[in-house]
Amino acid sequence: MPRPNRGPYLAFVRDRGRWYIQWSEAGRTRQLSTGTDDSAAAQIALAQFIQERERATRPAGPRDPSQFSIDDALTLYGTEHAPHAADPQRIGYAIAALAPFWAGRAVGDVTRETCRAYARERGKAPGTIRRELATLRAAINYAKDEGRITYAPTVHLPPKPEGKDRWLRRSEAAALLNAARTGHATTRPYLPLFILIALHTGARKGAILELRWPQVDLEAGRIDFNPPGRQRTSKGRAHLPIPRRLLTFLRLARRRGTDLGYVVHRDGARLDNMKRAFNTACSDAGLDDVTPHTLRHTCGTWLAQAGVPLDKIGGWLGHSDARTTQLYAHHHPDFMEDARNAVDRRRA
Repeated sequence: MPRPNRGPYLAFVRDRGRWYIQWSEAGRTRQLSTGTDDSAAAQIALAQFIQERERATRPAGPRDPSQFSIDDALTLYGTEHAPHAADPQRIGYAIAALAPFWAGRAVGDVTRETCRAYARERGKAPGTIRRELATLRAAINYAKDEGRITYAPTVHLPPKPEGKDRWLRRSEAAALLNAARTGHATTRPYLPLFILIALHTGARKGAILELRWPQVDLEAGRIDFNPPGRQRTSKGRAHLPIPRRLLTFLRLARRRGTDLGYVVHRDGARLDNMKRAFNTACSDAGLDDVTPHTLRHTCGTWLAQAGVPLDKIGGWLGHSDARTTQLYAHHHPDFMEDARNAVDRRRA
């Protein structure tokens, strides 16, 4: 019995170091290079390839979800929406994670049980699964909005995990900085600066790695984490006065930079991923359960412990929702003070 045609798919050709699109046509296997070794970029190339093939056979009018493949939904979203999104790379990585499980399934196959099966097969943290399935949901909704399907089935996300309250004490932050400064020669030029910026400003990793010198006004002492032309999203980015200690380190870093270059860089190039360098520094410092986002939470916690009002903490961190800032309320020295005073008066 002949094997069913699985359609175009990605295969990594090791001797060429590239991802290739492969498909069967007239009983023969065809190949087309994506020109990249990055899996997320290859998924986008595959999506564009499938979209071009699909255009020729697309029936007029919206289809029932059972007649529209998830591959097509992800392709449509990845090629038409992602390039104009604030973080297209994040969408690309989510599509790359979603594609293997959902390949060959129709949009109508999305149920609570298949969403649970995806989570089991991925074996990742609930927060990761939630973000990936949110991308699937966005892709399906986009297909409906574009008139490709008659309705959008519900994508069942796992519950939103509670925010971690892991933050660094001053001694832990000092140990991490020391480990970064005495680490590998290739990471010493950028990792300590990244940590300092994150601890002083509370900016997200992506905002720091995208930061260029035109966004830093050393004379006025201001830093704007919103690059020109960036689409504003729910993940706000702040425009801040630069703390004096950080200003000193930024002035030193500026001597090594270029007028339009990245503030945190490796030999002038943008850092896409610094996970290994950061994890090594954490290990050398004896720190567990610490990620770059922990530095952002540490900044907010230190501000709360110093008695800074919650609304100002929210502004400093770029929160768009005041409920997010409430995460720091219990660190504030006045937390529950009114309640305690009321209890004390009642006992008197």
